[in-house]
Amino acid sequence: MRQLLFTPIAEEHLREIMEIYNYFVANTTVSFNTELLTLDQMRAMVIHPNPRFRSFAILEDQLVKGYVLITQHKNKQAYDITGEVTIYLNPAFVGQGIGSKALHFIEDIARSEGFHSLVATICIENDSSMGLFNKHGYTQAAYFKEVGIKFDRKLDIAVLQKMLNS
Repeated sequence: MRQLLFTPIAEEHLREIMEIYNYFVANTTVSFNTELLTLDQMRAMVIHPNPRFRSFAILEDQLVKGYVLITQHKNKQAYDITGEVTIYLNPAFVGQGIGSKALHFIEDIARSEGFHSLVATICIENDSSMGLFNKHGYTQAAYFKEVGIKFDRKLDIAVLQKMLNS
């Protein structure tokens, strides 16, 4: 694999990022959105007004292979030490080690921004994400049964957590 570049998400990346995300909306239980997002909705999801919450396009040879971001875990000040990490990859590039590199990268960003811990909320059917986060030291902190419904099925989620600055 050539060198991956993590660059702040800009307007020029939004359409490809939206297409990646909308693939998972339309075809999987990875995302709990049930309707495709518009560019404006995608922009609002990945570009946060608070500079601590960062979003990066994952590029190789100027091709968007995916994106990774830290978002606000909860909208209350006491939670400001915790961020929520999200990674989405173009399905054509899954299994190439990009997710691991993205996770290491975003953890370094989180540490530099003063986060104490990161959480990831994952549908338990998403074996590849569960495996990725477990492999990198995230442990299950919560399990919620039948909290979502998609494709006429009730779905469970797990919240995985990693302490960054213990």
